[in-house]
Amino acid sequence: MKRTKIIAIALIVGSMLSATFLFYGYQLLKSPNILVGKKSPEYIYIKSGDTFKDLQNQLFDRKIVNDAVAFSFVAKLMDLDKTLKPGRYKLKPDMNNRAAIATFRSGNQAPVNITFNNLRFLKDLPAKLAGKLEMDSAALAEAINDDSIMLEYGFDSLNYKSMFIPNTYTVFWDISPKELLQRMNYEYKRFWNDSRLAKADSLELTAQQVSTLASIVYAESKKSDEYPRIAGVYYNRLKRGIKLDADPTLVYAWQDFTIKRVLNKHKVIDSPFNTYKNAGLPPGPINMPSIKAIDGVLNLEHHKYLYFCASEDFSGYHNFARTLTEHNRNAAKFQRALNKARIYK
Repeated sequence: MKRTKIIAIALIVGSMLSATFLFYGYQLLKSPNILVGKKSPEYIYIKSGDTFKDLQNQLFDRKIVNDAVAFSFVAKLMDLDKTLKPGRYKLKPDMNNRAAIATFRSGNQAPVNITFNNLRFLKDLPAKLAGKLEMDSAALAEAINDDSIMLEYGFDSLNYKSMFIPNTYTVFWDISPKELLQRMNYEYKRFWNDSRLAKADSLELTAQQVSTLASIVYAESKKSDEYPRIAGVYYNRLKRGIKLDADPTLVYAWQDFTIKRVLNKHKVIDSPFNTYKNAGLPPGPINMPSIKAIDGVLNLEHHKYLYFCASEDFSGYHNFARTLTEHNRNAAKFQRALNKARIYK
């Protein structure tokens, strides 16, 4: 009888202990432990080479984990310390340990949006992306300047800029410099689809030449509705063998972007980008033209204008002319407006 009673008590105690462990285990796995009571998600950045200890420190220092011991215990059970993957991860309010750890284990990153535009030089791109990606800006600069990569993609140092189509791209935070360049080349080929290539071919221009012309158009005006007309002027000059005489190419050649008024002294610079001295298009883009500027060239207006100059009302629009006499009248009006505004250089 006494033995039976002991067994019964042992069974009861065992059941209670089992229930307690099961409940505690459930709490460890299923109860909210991430950003408890918070309203906004947080992003965790695991760098290449980071250890589980580095992750713990980040979670604890930023007060993302409510119960540090519970998180660490479950993480060890789920072998997170052996399966840690670098990346940018999104943690939501009131996530449980299991869900958060599964996110890290899976490598299911939250992508990053990178945007670049209005860049004159490719060397400015690393600084533009600095802080948005894990990669070091110096490493990206080195990859951008790698001649072998340029040649692999069919470019040289003067026209390589045309491969980078300004837009917003979704990438992973830990993307490498070489992977980023591969992505840009992929996007370049995707942008230059059959339709755009057919339009370029109808103009007897290559994709790179279109980008170069678009960069001049883009520098001439920020009024996108004017792009096709300006492109038409330059196209007419190219077809007739008339020098482009594009002021933005002189500014680029001098690399003095404080120049507001191009003077005769600026026209003598010895540079392949000086379209006052050299016929045809320059050897590459003078900036990264917008998609609207590129499409403005591809859909240029077919007209008889050969000249244009900025409007004297400083609206950003231009006056167009078919003859040099008409153009000189327009130019004189603009020069008087510059003098009146005391813009001398």
